[in-house]
Amino acid sequence: MVTHVYLGYNKIGVEGAKALADALKSNCTVTDINLDGNGIGDEGAKALADGLKSNCTLTDINLDHNGIRDEGAKALADALKSNCTVTHVYLNFNKIGDEGAKALADALKSNKTVTDINLFDNEIGAEGAKARGCPRGL
Repeated sequence: MVTHVYLGYNKIGVEGAKALADALKSNCTVTDINLDGNGIGDEGAKALADGLKSNCTLTDINLDHNGIRDEGAKALADALKSNCTVTHVYLNFNKIGDEGAKALADALKSNKTVTDINLFDNEIGAEGAKARGCPRGL
């Protein structure tokens, strides 16, 4: 039974992210998925977010180094509002700005399972940093 999927730096791109997102919708064993460095961008992040909405086993998702911007972060934030299993989200080295940071902070107001969101080396400015004002912060 597979519980961890590590596909870092494999150039899966948007199409690969869409295929994995479809698999996540019905998978009930994978708890950890690492897709760092795959160039999935916003479209891939949106697809994965859709998969997260119905997945009930994934706890860790690593999307570092994927060129994800605000739109992808907003989609992931929306998914986190209804997902109740993800505890760790890695979004380091992307291009997420203030709007994406605000959306993620807003998601944490209703999500009670996420304990860590990593946003190192993005494009978050003062406005996004202010979003940390939510009860659990970013």
